[in-house]
Amino acid sequence: MRFGTFRSLSRSKLLNFGHLAFCYTDRVRIEELDYELPPELIAQRPLERRDASRMLLLDRGSCSFQDRLFADLPDLLCGNELIVYNNARVLPARLFGRRGGLYAQRPSKSTQREHLQGRIEVFLTSRLASNTWEALVRPGRKLPVGEKVVFGAEELEGEIVARGELGLRTIRFHTNTNRSIEEAIEKLGHMPLPPYIDREDESSDRVRYQTIFAKQPGAVAAPTAGLHFTPEILERIRAKGAETCEITLDVGLGTFQPIHVDDLKDHVMHAERYEISAEVAEKIFEARKSGRKILAVGTTVVRTLEDAALRAAQAGSASLLLAGSAEARLFISPGFSFRVIDALLTNFHLPRSTLLALVCAFVGRESVLNAYRHAVEEKYRFYSYGDCMLIRSEFPFAPGFAKTKREATDLL
Repeated sequence: MRFGTFRSLSRSKLLNFGHLAFCYTDRVRIEELDYELPPELIAQRPLERRDASRMLLLDRGSCSFQDRLFADLPDLLCGNELIVYNNARVLPARLFGRRGGLYAQRPSKSTQREHLQGRIEVFLTSRLASNTWEALVRPGRKLPVGEKVVFGAEELEGEIVARGELGLRTIRFHTNTNRSIEEAIEKLGHMPLPPYIDREDESSDRVRYQTIFAKQPGAVAAPTAGLHFTPEILERIRAKGAETCEITLDVGLGTFQPIHVDDLKDHVMHAERYEISAEVAEKIFEARKSGRKILAVGTTVVRTLEDAALRAAQAGSASLLLAGSAEARLFISPGFSFRVIDALLTNFHLPRSTLLALVCAFVGRESVLNAYRHAVEEKYRFYSYGDCMLIRSEFPFAPGFAKTKREATDLL
């Protein structure tokens, strides 16, 4: 088992409370983000070639769409775009161990088999310190604070030191060998494939569930829009004249956590750590100021850039983005005012999800759902290992951005 008609809407309101965030919009109910998807369209494996994916081209202005191939992307560019991607590297974040027995409890009927086998699944969600992680644990109810879990041939050991919200546990790790904790996790862990991929992970997933940009370890899910890129595609993009740059967002619980409320304004978004270098922040600022299009590769890039833009405006910064490390506390849903991006490459997302809410905020709910219905009819492949969409405007981009401290404070 793995843990896993367009209406004009006013601007969203966001309030922060600690590490969580609430996004207030006009009334948008979760059922408005629903669509029918035959299970056989959920991609279970990647294509042999990364860039062989299909791509649905959706125009923000006319709401028209075309069936294309991802390999067409360089030819569809104007040539002056700035393309921003996420360089996060996915950790093998699923660990299987056995309890240390310090606080063994009588198993319930539903968990008797698991207790007899003694198998514990730990899914790392975010790193808190060099040796400490937040994680989802199964079976969690029988593992109190103080219990220990042993992994492998006792190479790695974890102790549950706290219980948190959303079913999370805090686990402190140490190794019993000369390997570091990171090395032990790399050796013993399994790739955290999403639960809709109905198979166990394989050795090939260690390569194919990473983008070619991946270099900063810390994500527990792939920034999947980047999975389609190859060195050859990048070479063609740069030959066209477009520039690229990178940010890091450690994809975690905030991205894949389901929405359990009826009204989107009641959804609580878990924070995710990100980092933007000063050089990248300046490059994006200059591109935006000069009217060049900024194309985000994936929803994680959107959250990172828009969160940093709100922080910059709140701080009264003259720059578009606040560089450095921070946590994305932003839930983007219909009604949100985008400050940075004007084009988006993204995969097809689950119904009733925060990712689908973000895409609907960018281009309009009915436009997105119409495009999704077309994709279903044309048998596109969905979700992480599936096909993608390029959302852009065919009309010239108007430079400038919103820009006052007061306006940002309204949102933050």
